[in-house]
Amino acid sequence: MRLLFSLISLLAVLPLLGQTNTYSISFENAVHHEALITATFPDLKSDTLALRMSRTSPGRYALHEFAKNVYDFKATDGKGNPLVVVRPNPYEWKVSGHDGTIEISYILFANRGDGTYSQIDETHAHLNIPATFMYAPALQERKIEVNFDVREDLGWKIATQLPLVSGTTHYAPNLYYFMDSPTEISNFTLKSFDMDGQTIQMALHHNGTEEEADTYFEKVKKTVLEQKEVYGELPKFDYGTYTFLACYIPNASGDGMEHRNSTILTSTRSLAEGGMERNIGTVSHEFFHAWNVERIRPKSLEPFNFEAANMSGELWFAEGFTSYYTNLILCRADLISPKEYVEGLTGTFNYVWTSPARRFFNPIEMSYQAPFVDAATSVDPVNRENTFISYYSYGSVLGLALDLSLRQNGLTLDDYMKLVWEKFGKREIPYTITNLHETLNQYAGKAFGDRFFEAYIYKSGMPNYKALLQLAGVNLAQKGEQPHFGSFVSMGTDGASVMRNPAIGSPAYKAGLAKGDVILNINAIPFAEGQNFSTYLQQFEMGKPLHVNYSRYGTKKSTTIVLTPSPSYSIKLMEDMEGTPSEEMMAFRKSWLKTE
Repeated sequence: MRLLFSLISLLAVLPLLGQTNTYSISFENAVHHEALITATFPDLKSDTLALRMSRTSPGRYALHEFAKNVYDFKATDGKGNPLVVVRPNPYEWKVSGHDGTIEISYILFANRGDGTYSQIDETHAHLNIPATFMYAPALQERKIEVNFDVREDLGWKIATQLPLVSGTTHYAPNLYYFMDSPTEISNFTLKSFDMDGQTIQMALHHNGTEEEADTYFEKVKKTVLEQKEVYGELPKFDYGTYTFLACYIPNASGDGMEHRNSTILTSTRSLAEGGMERNIGTVSHEFFHAWNVERIRPKSLEPFNFEAANMSGELWFAEGFTSYYTNLILCRADLISPKEYVEGLTGTFNYVWTSPARRFFNPIEMSYQAPFVDAATSVDPVNRENTFISYYSYGSVLGLALDLSLRQNGLTLDDYMKLVWEKFGKREIPYTITNLHETLNQYAGKAFGDRFFEAYIYKSGMPNYKALLQLAGVNLAQKGEQPHFGSFVSMGTDGASVMRNPAIGSPAYKAGLAKGDVILNINAIPFAEGQNFSTYLQQFEMGKPLHVNYSRYGTKKSTTIVLTPSPSYSIKLMEDMEGTPSEEMMAFRKSWLKTE
């Protein structure tokens, strides 16, 4: 989260003057996922103080209702006398009748270890601050001290972007910084290196060996160094340190969440069981956010709202362009091969290219959907298959197109990002979509910038990826030999169940099939034991009407379907497709991927 305060470095060394709210958290009942939290709010002028649990969390855009995990709330004055507590809504406690001081206590239940929630057990106390601590909106500019009463019997230590006061007590200059400061308390391994006068460190909570930790941290170093090359410099971290908080343990939930001077990394994959290769992508994505999102910050997210969903039309850039760089950085750092990188583009490209959702929303409007999809939950059926493309994926393929288009003109996306950094991020001036458009015009020329934004951002056009990829000796070819059905189908004992809403315009959609239908057979040909649906379809001729027998809500029905060639594409290096890229293509690829 971007914090609007100016003397942060000075505040770090000055005595904690003025009014300070204090918190303490202890974990005696960690085995049952409980923490006991106390807080003191002194020097109160108003008779009533409103206390809240947040409904949102930095880096998330949907509501998460953290108040549901709070119970046994108590409030007293400075002398220990009970106070009047009123609950005006599910997330708020109004306390009155105090003597200038309010002291509260409550129990928190926490058992999800990811970037949004907190998890407390005997392996760790993994704390996302909005999911853990109540706050007083009226006192948001006050300093905060928090004491983490660690379980010494479990060998716990504290890792956080909050600066240390002494012992186990840490400090935040205001509420915003506090809420943006996830904390990992466990028997972790700490690795660090210095770069440009600042420290990059990783608190790694895992069940692996020291040798695995060393090997993995070398990958982290390479990633950090390669990302610095894009922008030309590291951000100025507020207290001179950036911390990766990594939990790779069986009881975690896979996630990554960026913060101003730290990031949460969680996975059930240990380093020995695939995490060495597969977890590093999250490192790449989240550290890129130290520039893009945390400091290159959309104006629509300023200030971040802890009481309502946060909507932004810039997520195609903030999240999507970050996603484009995620694997590109790994390729440039020689952590994945050019072949792995190029072929890895295929899934994201096909998801965006083949989606009917572009007829409904452009990238800006897709970004507006974040409060409904960003780890949000609902019980009513939705039609996301036809109406939504993730802004991560949409922005990623647009970032690819913009990069290749710029390189075709002797420019690069790296230098455009660097210019955005210089104009907005480094100076911490929140940007708008118009700012991004104007900056591209400044960098690449008005005709180029207008054409890109008018065709692909304000509208839902798709660039000519075949021609753009060919510049780098990469082949984009349609998989026309595979029959296209139009929905995911799961084979079972009763038949083939349609598991998703068929894509608009697909054979299944035109045939009137729907999610929940069970296909009994096509042209009266039964399914073979152990046969998957894709293999079953290959025996039928495309373009010819086929008779489908199916069941809907227990009633047998029939329809006609005409299979069409798959709209999906493969993306491969030209030399892997019995082609020979030219010297010019190879030079373009080398410049793009930074390969030898």
